[in-house]
Amino acid sequence: MGFNALSRTSSHRKAMKRNMVTSLFRYERIETTKAKALEVRRMAEKMITRAKTDTVHNRRLIARDINDKAIAAKLFTEIAPMFAERKGGYTRILKTGNRLGDAAEMVILELVEKTADKKDKKAAKAKKAAKAE
Repeated sequence: MGFNALSRTSSHRKAMKRNMVTSLFRYERIETTKAKALEVRRMAEKMITRAKTDTVHNRRLIARDINDKAIAAKLFTEIAPMFAERKGGYTRILKTGNRLGDAAEMVILELVEKTADKKDKKAAKAKKAAKAE
């Protein structure tokens, strides 16, 4: 299966994809063009699948692309466990319309499940349990 060169040199394209996937894991959603989102999605899905099995080898492979140690740790400790039961499809692409300047198709690339949602649900369950007693 091929890839989209995105009208960039290979070093620029690689750096851009690394930065975008790091931002996706940091903020759990990013807004970008459709072409870029499709490329970043491929990379992110593979990284999440790899992070589901926490080995030294997998940590090193992910560290090649994510230079921020805190984000790499978040991927292994928060994001990957959320998707333990899911076999793929960790991200979704939502169309937002065209950009004004050049009419490029813009989308939001986001994780299907949010870490904040999980924390809120756990807090709500704990609060309900406390009220019941």
